[in-house]
Amino acid sequence: MARNAEKAMTALARFRQAQLEEGKVKERRPFLASECNELPKAEKWRRQIIGEISKKVAQIQNAGLGEFRIRDLNDEINKLLREKGHWEYRIKELGGPDYARIGPKMLDHEGKEVPGNRGYKYFGAAKDLPGVRELFEKEPLPPPRKTRAELMKDIDAEYYGYRDEDDGILEPLEQEHEKKVIAEAVEKWKMEREARLARGEEEEEENIYAVHEEESDEEGAKEREGEDGQQKFIAHVPVPTQQEIEEALVRRKKMELLQKYASETLLAQSEEAKTLLGL
Repeated sequence: MARNAEKAMTALARFRQAQLEEGKVKERRPFLASECNELPKAEKWRRQIIGEISKKVAQIQNAGLGEFRIRDLNDEINKLLREKGHWEYRIKELGGPDYARIGPKMLDHEGKEVPGNRGYKYFGAAKDLPGVRELFEKEPLPPPRKTRAELMKDIDAEYYGYRDEDDGILEPLEQEHEKKVIAEAVEKWKMEREARLARGEEEEEENIYAVHEEESDEEGAKEREGEDGQQKFIAHVPVPTQQEIEEALVRRKKMELLQKYASETLLAQSEEAKTLLGL
């Protein structure tokens, strides 16, 4: 009984409310903001739009609504935001406050714009829709470029190839190739030698110890083999003999003894005597 009474009261309450509203025409919001010429009504329509946006933003937080319903809600919210902007501009024209500058931005901050697509925002579960999530993923930053000092830290002897033989692979290969090249050179020399002997040409061995004049001029004193087979040396600067070296050492020793034991007066007299004698 109590339940039926509640239903009756509810139905009666709705009927009574309908009777009270008879004769009243519900005013609809103008389609264009420019059709409204009264400031209080313009602010009323703006508040109405904000209420609708708040309801739809709360609904779109539910990810279980389905992809299509979420997309429709997101489109409706963006449409209402544009309409709210038109009414705010109309309010400013009618002498009201500039809500675009001083109004709260809470609803605008709920949405997120895709980089490069200014104006359209995604709210709530719409941010995680397929194809939308990828738009908000930031590209990884490129790796920072190394400075010259950091690059120089990795440069060592191995960079210049000084440790190529430490692996134990390159050196045996080089030795094998070296033996092959030497064998080819020796074989070529033998063939040329046999060809010269076949033609009757006398083979003259090259004197590897001979020093040419231009080489001796550049290097100073070089070794050269004489006609008798003995090695001779050419000196381009005067070389003192053994006797001259001994005399120079004796004079040097005398001067050291005189400077050590003789007085300044004796040294002066000795220099004067040498001058008179022409020594």
